[in-house]
Amino acid sequence: MSATDCEQQGTGWGILEDLPGDPMIWVLIFSELAAFGLFLGAFIVARAVHPVMFAAGRATLDAHLAGLNTVVLVTSGWAAARGTAAARARRKQAARGWLFGAMALGGVFIAIKLLEYAGEIAQGNGLETSPFFTLYFLLTGFHLLHVGLGIVILAVVSRRAEVIGVETGAAFWHMVDLLWIVMFPILYLVR
Repeated sequence: MSATDCEQQGTGWGILEDLPGDPMIWVLIFSELAAFGLFLGAFIVARAVHPVMFAAGRATLDAHLAGLNTVVLVTSGWAAARGTAAARARRKQAARGWLFGAMALGGVFIAIKLLEYAGEIAQGNGLETSPFFTLYFLLTGFHLLHVGLGIVILAVVSRRAEVIGVETGAAFWHMVDLLWIVMFPILYLVR
């Protein structure tokens, strides 16, 4: 049963009915947030157990590039929100333009992250360097995978630029933004 059928029949999606986009995206988003929460929890516990090792690992990271990536991703979230507003106003071309902007900024995020990875690897840091770098690369790699998936989702929904699709894609994209906003200080700033 589609979200539209549920809306017309008032069937049991409960609280999910009030959220923008297809209710099933919210099931996915909540499960992804739980997975990231477990990853971040493991990182925080490991940092508490090995504070010196984690401080040394964090000190080698490029917080400036990560900060730039934060601005890039937040700006892409703003573009996705503008795309949603345009879709709701039935301005499909404008919605596509805003979504393209969000996707392009997502590509910039990926490029900056890969540049950051190259710098870390050049310093001799990899998955097996220490528990810090194992968790760092797993967390940021998992997030990077979601950025790529988000770009694909936005590309798919931008083709028709219908409200439900754009809302669904933007909801996923905002989850990617939110995750980075939480991850950035935990990985790069908190001592």
